[in-house]
Order: sequence, then structure tokens, then C-alpha cells
Amino acid sequence: MEFPAAGSPIRILIVDDHPLLRAGLAETIASQPDMCVAGEAENGLQALAMYPLCRPDVTVMDIAMPEMCGVTALLAIRRDFPAARIVMLTTFKGDAQIQRAVQGGAAGFLLKSSLRRDLLDTIRAVHAGQRRIPSEIAMELAEHMGRSLLSEREAEVLCSAAAGNSNKRIALHLAISEETVKAHMRTILAKLGANDRTHAVTIAFKRGMITL
Repeated sequence: MEFPAAGSPIRILIVDDHPLLRAGLAETIASQPDMCVAGEAENGLQALAMYPLCRPDVTVMDIAMPEMCGVTALLAIRRDFPAARIVMLTTFKGDAQIQRAVQGGAAGFLLKSSLRRDLLDTIRAVHAGQRRIPSEIAMELAEHMGRSLLSEREAEVLCSAAAGNSNKRIALHLAISEETVKAHMRTILAKLGANDRTHAVTIAFKRGMITL
């Protein structure tokens, strides 16, 4: 792959909550003649603050982080900077967050298990305007293609159910009617193809729609 013109290295913003991983990424990137580290952040909130300051050509950002996850940060950054090229880092636990990232305009994905092999090529490809999705992620996305994700309210209902709460307690906790809870549960079961709420919790957790 061709390098950028001399004197104009690819500027990269690194966003990850693990200091050792950030340091490793920064060291690898800084060792390349056609790249430089434009900035570092440890969560989505910091990424939002850093992005307009360092104006990176490519952002490499973890999906799962405290304070604000990578997908929420991706959506916020691309709302203000539609041309932003953002590569999402993932350990690949379920397709839900990845689907949201794809819909939000992620330019590529990197599996943490293959960073050593794929990091530099992915950054160069995304900077050149390409989109990079590893085959493992593409296959998982294809398997669930056409299936709707849970809405934010549906995820809240299912999380509360996973904690062992009855429909009545879920209704009180979310300040909605018990009939509304029942309606949400019916929709959840239909979306997930689940037999009952326990089955729905298992499916949603596996796909990364809820955390327990």
C-alpha cells in the first residue's frame, strides 16, 4: 500500500481504557514513517474532547469502555464530523454493538486478538477510503442480518427481568404500566426468537445487547 506524501503522516487518535494497550498501539504507530500519534484518550468522553483538538485522520477506538462506550462516542463524533474515519477495537462478544457501529458509520473493525497482524494495514486502508471488516465479524453480522436490535427501553426491561424482577416491579422501577412491560416483553421475545424471558436473557447477553 502506498504511503502518504512525505511530510504528511497519517494522524491517529488512540482511544482505549487500558494503559498498556494504548502504549503498545502508540509504540507501533510511532515506529512507522508514514504515521504519528495525534492524541490519546481513555474513554469516549475524552475522545469527544480530544477529537476537535487533534483532528486525526484515523481514530482507533475500543468499543467497550467506562464513562462512555466507543459506539456512543462514534455516533457523537460523526454527528459533528461526518467525514471522521473511525476503526473500532473489539474482543468480539456478540454482534449488537458491532451492528450499531456499522450503522453509525464505523470505517473498520480490528479484533484485539489480531492487532499485531492487522493494525497497520487497517489504518492505511481506512485512511485511503476503504472499509475493513474482518471475516469473523462479517460472518456474525450476516447471520443476524435483518433482525432488529432491542430498543433502549426494551433492553432496560430485559435487564430488569434478568435481575429476577416481576413485571410489576419492572413497571415500578421504570415508571411505566404493567401492561406496557408485558407489551415490551412480547416484542423482545419476537425480536430475539426466544421461547420465554429466560431464553431471551440468554440470547441478548450472548449477542451483547445487555450486560449482567
